[in-house]
Formats: sequence, C-alpha cells, structure tokens
Amino acid sequence: MTVENVNKRKTLRYASLLAPLVAVGMIGGAAYAQISPGPHPFPPPPRFRAFVPNTLVVTRSVYEGTADTVQVGQLLPPNCPATDFPSNLNFTAVVPKIGGGTVSVAGSCSIATNNGTYPDVFFNDAADGSFSVSAPIFLDNIDTQGNPLGTLAVPPDLIVTSFESKSELALNLSTDRKSLTFMGYVNGDGPTGANQLDVSNSNTPGVIDATNPDVGQYYRAVAEVDPFGRIQVTDSNAYSGDNGRAVIKGGSNYYTAGNSNNGGLSKSQLLDTEDGIDLTTSTGAEFLVPGEAPPLLPPDITMIGDFLIGQVIDPETGKPYTTVDKAGKDDNFRGITIFDNTLYVSKGSGGNGINTLYQVGSTGVLPTGDETELHTVPIVPLPGFPTTPASGSDDGVTTPVLFPFGMWFANANMVYVCDEGDGILETASADGNVAGPEALADGGVQKWQFNGTSWQMLYVLQDGLNIGVPYGVTGLPASFNPATDGCRNLTGSVNPDGTVTLYAITSTVSASGDQGGDPNKLVEVTDVLDSTTLPVNEHQFLGRQLGVFQTIKAAGFAEVLRGVAFAPDAGNPF
Repeated sequence: MTVENVNKRKTLRYASLLAPLVAVGMIGGAAYAQISPGPHPFPPPPRFRAFVPNTLVVTRSVYEGTADTVQVGQLLPPNCPATDFPSNLNFTAVVPKIGGGTVSVAGSCSIATNNGTYPDVFFNDAADGSFSVSAPIFLDNIDTQGNPLGTLAVPPDLIVTSFESKSELALNLSTDRKSLTFMGYVNGDGPTGANQLDVSNSNTPGVIDATNPDVGQYYRAVAEVDPFGRIQVTDSNAYSGDNGRAVIKGGSNYYTAGNSNNGGLSKSQLLDTEDGIDLTTSTGAEFLVPGEAPPLLPPDITMIGDFLIGQVIDPETGKPYTTVDKAGKDDNFRGITIFDNTLYVSKGSGGNGINTLYQVGSTGVLPTGDETELHTVPIVPLPGFPTTPASGSDDGVTTPVLFPFGMWFANANMVYVCDEGDGILETASADGNVAGPEALADGGVQKWQFNGTSWQMLYVLQDGLNIGVPYGVTGLPASFNPATDGCRNLTGSVNPDGTVTLYAITSTVSASGDQGGDPNKLVEVTDVLDSTTLPVNEHQFLGRQLGVFQTIKAAGFAEVLRGVAFAPDAGNPF
C-alpha cells in the first residue's frame, strides 16, 4: 500500500504481515498505514509474528515467471525507442549540453530470443544487456543450524528485486540492532510487482538518461524491517541505470552502495551534459533520510565523497595513476558495513577503478551534512588492501585482482572479506573443476589482520566450499549445474571460546544464461579469531570443527539466496 504526500513529496510506506493493511492516514506530514482486518490485493501470507532473537535472517527470491512473461520476438527492453520496430532497432537520443547546444547519441534495442521459462529465459541477456525479471522477496528466519523458524513474505506491490541480479538484496542489521535493511525496486510509473522486465537497468524517475535503451522508471528503494515484520519503504533516485546493492542504517540515517549509468554517453559527454552529471552523482556511496523523498527536481540524491583512481599511488611508478576511467565507475561499490561508527564499502566488479575495501570518512564519525559537505567526504582504500587496477593491467603489465564483496569486522584488527571469484566458467579440467585460477586461489572468505600500520591477508577459508565443483539441483538440467566460485555477503559472531562463526552466501559459475539466477547456498564455517595460520582440515578446537564450510541452507529450483544478517532485537522495534 502506498500513499504520497504530494505537497511535501515524502514517500513513506508501511506494511505488516500480521494482518492486511486497509486504513491510511497522516501523522506529522508522513503517511502511515493502520493495521486492521479486511481485503488485500494479494492472498494473505502465513502469519508472521516476529523474528527470533539470536538467529539468522536470509533474503531469498523466487522466479515466478511463465512462458508468457517474455514472448520470442518482442521488443527488448520494453518500450525501447526503436526507430521502426522490428525493421530498425536503432535510435538516436538528443542530450542538452551544460554549456549550451545539444549532442546526439546513438543507441539500439533488441529482440527477445527466448520465452519466459526458467532457466532459458535468461539467455535473453545475449540480445538485451539490460535484461532482467522482477521477483518477490522473502526473509527467511532460520536458526544457526539452518532449521526454519518462519518466513516474512514481502508484498510484491510494495517492493521487488531483480531476480538474477546477483549483487542485490544484501541484508544488514542496523547499528542499534533494531531493524534490517535491504534495497529493491518501486515502480515510479505504475504498479510495482513481479515479472516486470528490465527493472535493474531502468532510469530512476528523477534521473532520466535519454541514451538509456531501458526507458522504464523505477526508484531504487530502501526497505527497513522491524522485529515484527513491519516494513517501511523509502524511495530514492540514486543508481539510475543500474542497481542499488546494499544499505545499512547507522543512527537515524541510511547509507547505501550501488552503481549507475546504462546509457551511451562517452567519458567526455558524462562531464559536459546535465544527464551525465546527474548520473555521475547517482552512484557509489549515498546518504538517505528514512521516510523522506524531496521533489524530483532536484532529485533526492546525496552522494558521499567521490573516489577517483588518480587519488592512489601506482605501486609500479610511485606516482598517482594517470588512467582516466569512465566517470562515476570508480565508485562502483557493492558491499557496505559500519564498524565502530565508521563506514566502509567494497568494490569488486567492473574494469574501472580498484577492487578493494575503502573507508568512507573519518574514523569513528559517520558522514552527515548537506550535499556540499557530504561530497567532500574522503574515500580511501584501507592500507595494505589492493591498489592495483580492477582491469588487471597496469601499463600493459598484468596485475593481480581480487573480487571483494561483503565484509565483517570481528574486531578493530581483524576483518573477514567475501571474495566472489572472477565469475569465469572454465573448460572442465581433468577432475571436472570449472573454476579459474583466481577463484581457486582467492575465492571464499579471506581473513585480514591490521598490524597497526596496514592490513595483511593471513589466509583464505575455502575447505568445504568445493570451489569449481558442479552440483545438482532438482529440476535443473545437468548442463546448467552451478559450481561455487566464492562468496558474496556474510555476517558472523565472536564466540566465548575465542572462535568466530561466519555465515556466507555463495557465488556461482555455470553455463546458464545468467549466473546470477543460479541456485546457491548459505554456508557456515568456524575459525579461531587470533589464529594467523590456516586451520588444518578436520582440526578440532574446544569441540568445534575448524576451517571447514558446511551448507546450512540451499536454494531450490528457480530460487536464489542473497543476503544474511542476524535478526533484529524484538524488544526494540523502530
């Protein structure tokens, strides 16, 4: 259910699965929904009372499309401005320049090659680089052994995800432990729901890129969930043309990570057109106030800092990098966390910038302020973490590349980092392994230690992940069997006996149309916090098996797992 205060342009949505929502009113200028019995546009889900304290919550999505969701031969992206479909799939966008005049930018549309049946539907990626299908979101409450405790089914008319977008739906516990947050999509030009096409590369309503073939308009929205399953959704115009990946609530504010820009503007055009400027400030780390959505013009985008590769010293030359990357793409962040009131983000994809961990702002101070103040916040790689280009090449010299995603600080001097692997499906080796050397070396959970000056990677936890070994999924053709390539999101806990228990969502490689749609796993592993050497296989410590991953939840056919966090405290709802 959605209500907008048009005068103040505040958008505040609430939902509860305790009962349908039917009565709507206004308190203090913000919309609210009262809980009472009555009709609801979707069948009532199973009763959800509350998350169980000291347990896990996992974000899951299910593909609900049918053969009719996509028709072979239809225009992709939907409503793409083809000159004359189907005979001419090209189009030309005219974009105003900041200094006056216009520039014409060519684009093209495509035609669907497969119908909407899973998993073949995602072979449409080959024709349409923007292809995606929206899907419902579920929050599964499980104990730490994976036993189910309950599921919160998020109404798809409230917010949805892009099913195969692997970098979405990270789940984070707020710093006060009162709520969970994740990002998704809210249609800005019609009803929100499952089976809508190409949502993940659409424009946001407040940042329209005329060169983007995906002309749909979807907010990149933040959903905040309290311990009793009540949901508040706040719309945002950030990440136009790409996706919002993660959000965490620190204090009373949201901090988000994501990427923007799906259009055809060149490096120079991004800097001399208004569309381009909007896109380059619609990315990276963003600041959002819960429940508030300022007018579309100017859009509610408050970018925090702006990392550029030229800020970093090239270890080969001892001088700043001279590479000129595509504007905004150095801030292509994926993971986000807050530790000791300090904001951190990670970058682990794309050929621009540096794949590494970054500190955003000063130690112990979360960024706040107006747009001008927030834009000056420094973003710097953590000392000791990689500073070589994500492209894997520095002036023609091949350089190592990591693929960091989620991160969890056990304390101020120890951080565990998920590396998702390079995502490359290799020709099966003699033993049937399909992972590449980078995933086999660094994919999994990396352990980094701070020595007072810089961070050093101690080892990589991989045993039991079976990286590169294909596994079967009931109902999935064997030719599409996925293999673990590393992990994406994670959380953990420090145990009284000096060990830590980590929970991670795996990444995959496969021959499917989009690896982001592969059924994956939630895994658990125990490590000794103070250990500086990799645990020996099967080694026991105070009754705990160390260093060996165990699967505690597996996605089924047409399912994916995305984020994991500890449940919010039921005694402290927002």
